[in-house]
Amino acid sequence: MSRHRIALFCGTLAFYLAIVVAVLVSSWLVTLDWKVMLFRPYQQWPEIHAFLDYYIVLGQRGPTATMVACWLGWRSWRQHTLRPLLTLAAALLLLNMTVGAVKIGLGRLGPHYATQIGSAELFAGGDIFPSGHTANAVVTWGILAYLATTPRARRYLSATSAIVSLGVGLTTVYLGTHWLSDVLLGWAAGLLILLGLPWVEPLITRAEAWIFAQRGTLRGRGRPVPSVPVAAGGPRTVPLPQLDGGDAVPQSPVLEPVAAGGHTATTTGTVTGARSRAHPAPPSHPVHLVRSERTPVTPAGSRRPPHADRAPRGGTTPARPMTGG
Repeated sequence: MSRHRIALFCGTLAFYLAIVVAVLVSSWLVTLDWKVMLFRPYQQWPEIHAFLDYYIVLGQRGPTATMVACWLGWRSWRQHTLRPLLTLAAALLLLNMTVGAVKIGLGRLGPHYATQIGSAELFAGGDIFPSGHTANAVVTWGILAYLATTPRARRYLSATSAIVSLGVGLTTVYLGTHWLSDVLLGWAAGLLILLGLPWVEPLITRAEAWIFAQRGTLRGRGRPVPSVPVAAGGPRTVPLPQLDGGDAVPQSPVLEPVAAGGHTATTTGTVTGARSRAHPAPPSHPVHLVRSERTPVTPAGSRRPPHADRAPRGGTTPARPMTGG
């Protein structure tokens, strides 16, 4: 809240209270209300009556709130934030609470139900003071200017909302559904809501954070937990024999090759006290190796070609002649 905004809020609040006091004491403002009512504008300019019957819809809460909510919902989807919609909801909630409370508390009757000329018609069971159409037009169309993202758009939307709300208020006076003081108080009531919205911004921020947190929680509950399958030949745990005596302490990992896939499995052993684990004993019977693991052996026999004058080994040899007698 800047100083300029606080000054506008205080000035509007003073104007609001002045209108209420002027009606309560049946001052000159009530006299003006009766003069305008007896003038009957709808009879003076009947040619615009049909158009104003449709124009008054721009001040009705249901149609206007639906149109503005659609636009702000699209903005929320594009900007990935709930602030526009939550701001509109907060403004309409404040409007219904404040305007509704004053309407019921003062209970003023409308021009068509007035019973005594010159009377303020207060506390008679009515609900028209302040004008709900006028206040709703100020808030609903003014929220677009409040949420504008550029100064230029804010100026244009502020002028547009002011023209629309001014036209809606004067239309209710033309149709004879509200006193002029009702419209003045409705303008002030709507402007107070717009000027006081910055005070509600922290609550809007917390509400947005809470909604996003709940959405994340619901998404987490509905999402299945993925299971990690173990591939064939992957790491597996091989139990080690337990050693006797002493307190067991963790041992460094022991790797064991796995046949499928060539991976190794990591296991942990135990040692006794400060003594390291003993090496495993050799097997009691020899280990037979496969053929591919044996050492190649040279074939038996000589590779030299046989001589013709030599007889093969292992055969019968002729008797050598005896020489020298």
